[in-house]
Amino acid sequence: MTWAPVARRAGSPREKLRGALLVLPAAVLSLVVLGGGIGATALQAFGLLPVVGRPTPGVAAFTARPGELFAAVGVSLSVAAVSTVLAVIIGTLAAIVIVSRTRSSRAVAALGTLTVTIPHLIAAATVGLLLSDAGVLPRLLGIPPESWAPWVGGPLWGAAIVELAWKESAFIALIVTGTLATRIQTFDETAALLGAGRAQRFRHVLLPLTAPTILIGAAISFVYALGSYEVLWLLGRTSPEPLPVLAVRLFQGVSLDSRPEAAAVALVTSALALAAVALTFAALRRTAAWR
Repeated sequence: MTWAPVARRAGSPREKLRGALLVLPAAVLSLVVLGGGIGATALQAFGLLPVVGRPTPGVAAFTARPGELFAAVGVSLSVAAVSTVLAVIIGTLAAIVIVSRTRSSRAVAALGTLTVTIPHLIAAATVGLLLSDAGVLPRLLGIPPESWAPWVGGPLWGAAIVELAWKESAFIALIVTGTLATRIQTFDETAALLGAGRAQRFRHVLLPLTAPTILIGAAISFVYALGSYEVLWLLGRTSPEPLPVLAVRLFQGVSLDSRPEAAAVALVTSALALAAVALTFAALRRTAAWR
């Protein structure tokens, strides 16, 4: 059983112009703030805006610590990718449970709402107290510290991934629930009346129509995890450092010569985030619901 994508009426030129004018103030403000910050960072990274001395254009800030920079990129991309995949899976399943109107839907909705309101710093501290070798969970289970897996500060960045996946899954569940609560629920009920099973409805109705929302939520979660400082600093390893931790350490260094290097790390982080956003929009244009 297959389902045709829902056709969307194309707006007239006047409607498109009106929509563009409505978002223009916010777009201009965002462009000024983000463009100014990224521009100043780029000038400093390429030696055109030194803290002291004369400008010395070049890429010395990018090549000063190649080993640390490449290791930071690998760690940041790995942690962000794994936590985002887990957040998407958990958040999408939670959204389906919430709109299913079962006994557990209210409990899942309440847990998701409560999770969204918790700041990442408090959530990271909570996960650290829960999963450390002398934390609450190993004590409840009666596991000695030497036998407990190194979740906090371990080689696999387990505690950081758990915290990011937990928090971002609640965010994804919130936005996917809003999408499912619209016309999509009617389509799902119509498909059920026509004899489609749960797996068929999920594959041919729910997943295609919620794909844009899921992709946008995944992009936001990935970009946040890529630039998250407090979570990775509290729960991660001291070496290799992820990009935001490396940038802050270099920026706070005693020597002012490390400021361009910190700007270079921040610029690499921004470039990776912008690349993720560009790939997301490219993927959105290929979805049936977007067309």
